[in-house]
Amino acid sequence: MLTASVNISDLPYSLWTVNGAMVLIVSIVVTSLLIPRILTLSHRRHLFDSIDERKIHDGFIPRLGGIAFVPAIILALSSVAGLDLLLMGPQGLQALGTTGGNIISLCFGLCALMLMYLLGLADDLMGIGWKTKLIVQIIAAYLIVGTGLSLGSLNGFLGIYEMPVWVDQLLSVLVIVLVINAINLIDGIDGLASALSSMACGYYVVASYNTSAYSNAMLGLATIGTLLPFFIYNVFGSVRYGKKIFMGDTGALTTGLILSFLALRVLRVEYSNGNTSTVPLVVAFTPLVVPCLDVVRVVIHRIARGQSPFCAGRCHIHHKLLALGLRQRYAMLLIFVISGFYIAMNLLLCKALSAFSILIIDSIVWFAGNWLLTLLIRRRQNRMPETRLLYQ
Repeated sequence: MLTASVNISDLPYSLWTVNGAMVLIVSIVVTSLLIPRILTLSHRRHLFDSIDERKIHDGFIPRLGGIAFVPAIILALSSVAGLDLLLMGPQGLQALGTTGGNIISLCFGLCALMLMYLLGLADDLMGIGWKTKLIVQIIAAYLIVGTGLSLGSLNGFLGIYEMPVWVDQLLSVLVIVLVINAINLIDGIDGLASALSSMACGYYVVASYNTSAYSNAMLGLATIGTLLPFFIYNVFGSVRYGKKIFMGDTGALTTGLILSFLALRVLRVEYSNGNTSTVPLVVAFTPLVVPCLDVVRVVIHRIARGQSPFCAGRCHIHHKLLALGLRQRYAMLLIFVISGFYIAMNLLLCKALSAFSILIIDSIVWFAGNWLLTLLIRRRQNRMPETRLLYQ
């Protein structure tokens, strides 16, 4: 057992391994205990996801799985942090990779997380209008940005270097809101949002460990630990036996906020290491490319058709794959692989290209791929008119 006499600098890997393993295990255990009880309560109170023309599921399925996320994450992180401080005193902060600035951003980040949690819970239980949701998301984003955790400098991206504080904060808030809604909107088929989010968190864990930002890594591990049990219930749970559950807005909004928070933390660590190129932007945001490009394409698609960008529809990437005849599980796996492809491609490209060039390449690949999918869908719909409702 680690004690106060242990020299942390001598055992950074071992100490991080112990902390990381504990955070992961605690979050898995807590989530695994909470979800069955949420399922029981949901079935007793008839708290099920609505069924309409936009939904692709049938049967009575609760959408309150996200209720387990924040409690599991907080219990995991606070218990490990408490043990480190109890056993090692002030040196425990070093074990957590925590500095004064990190503590401030973590505290306000927790406030923002609770706002998203309460907003998602209210929306899942009684429904919230998009304007109210957007306002609360902006407030939560500013709680993070107001502590100084923002984009900072774009280092030449789009020809922009240093920005006035208000421009930096406004752009950072927009990025956070984009990521939150991207995760929420990509949550359209079983396992997709949790799989993509787990991949992104795993990426941030590795990136944070490589830069000794252990507090970021532990937040990523805690999030993975709560997403994995949910994924099992969401993908493999039986509707017939009441074992299937959705994350709902409670889970999607909180997960999106955590991912945006981790992206900004990784970005600032990269800048603090003296990297003055635009590469840190690629390193920080590349695991979020697929959901963000998807929501941007959908907004452009709706505006081009004279629709409100906030209206509902079936034009996301997962809807397209379903319209081609793929089953949900295969569509989820394919999008997961595509996200992994983007991560690998961008990390290779950032060795030779700027962030702007990589963004252009990512966008061309994404929009070209979607255009090809649309052609294939139209061809299939001409042969099988009954499939037209799958993609609109």
